[in-house]
Amino acid sequence: NCAPRGERAHWVLNVQVGTQSISPLMWAIQTGSLEASKAIVIDLLTIRADRDNYYFGADYLFERHPDILKRLSLDAPGLLNTFLDGFIWRSRNSIDGYRRVNYWIKHFLVDADGNFSQNIEWLANFEDPKLICHPVAGMAVDLVWNNVAFRTFLLGKTWFLFTTLIFICSQCILT
Repeated sequence: NCAPRGERAHWVLNVQVGTQSISPLMWAIQTGSLEASKAIVIDLLTIRADRDNYYFGADYLFERHPDILKRLSLDAPGLLNTFLDGFIWRSRNSIDGYRRVNYWIKHFLVDADGNFSQNIEWLANFEDPKLICHPVAGMAVDLVWNNVAFRTFLLGKTWFLFTTLIFICSQCILT
């Protein structure tokens, strides 16, 4: 509670001990301290604001630990739901029964180098149907499917159907 808003994420993810730089989050996950890990994740993924800025620790989290989703799925699978919940913001106000919701899915789609991120693959490899149906995972997968993969898939199937049709027609003519 005493860390300045702009530096909370740095304090939670980077501690200098002599010549080594350690991450309290990774340390807590690796030692099995799930309650401490959960508190750190919730604190990192809480949106804070002051008069000038909004603060959200997701960017620094993925900068410091680009494989955080993989580490959580291997070492602390119980934290995955809490982790994914941190990427959803729900408005406290509802209008006509609807509530505004924002999803932060950038890090689930693109890595630091601008390439396709492995986070969706790691979620799929975890093989938990409840987890892959989480709203954040669903939004990321739907975005990839609707804007990237669907056209390629459809083009491939169209080519397959075309070649199958030619084969069937050629067999009808030859017999």
